[in-house]
Amino acid sequence: MSAWLSRLCVSVGSVCAPRVTYTGHCPGLLIRSRVLSPRSHVFHHFSTNPIQIIKYEELKGLLKERSVVLIDVRELWEVKQYGAIPGAINIPQGDIVPALQMSPKDFEEKYQTQMPVKSDNLVFSCLAGVRSRRAMGTAISLGYSRVQDYSGGFQDWTAHEFPDKKR
Repeated sequence: MSAWLSRLCVSVGSVCAPRVTYTGHCPGLLIRSRVLSPRSHVFHHFSTNPIQIIKYEELKGLLKERSVVLIDVRELWEVKQYGAIPGAINIPQGDIVPALQMSPKDFEEKYQTQMPVKSDNLVFSCLAGVRSRRAMGTAISLGYSRVQDYSGGFQDWTAHEFPDKKR
């Protein structure tokens, strides 16, 4: 376990803090090990929760049933230029943390919709799945429990549907 933890810490070096421990068996023998810092909770979620990926057909059904909050994490200019999945809330990836920590009133004023609660089914989407996966990890670290990634993103959606253009 110790060797595995050391390898993990090498790969995520910035979230690990060095710690010196005394073994107790041999006086003067110190073992240098690394332990995860409090910021490691993000990695904890990725290691214990399998990534929940949703496909086009599933997303289409959830949107039809209105049983999902779809968050598009592309930049506003991308949404304006290329369009959006109908019903998606546009919150650029860099704004996810402050948005999900707003008061419900402030969220509603800024995004013209109700703020998702921690038990809502959230699906994150972007162009091709990179930013949405990061946003999904952020939401998990903020306490959202039902989070999924539409990894095909807007590219996959447009392969099946015509996008809504925002003008």
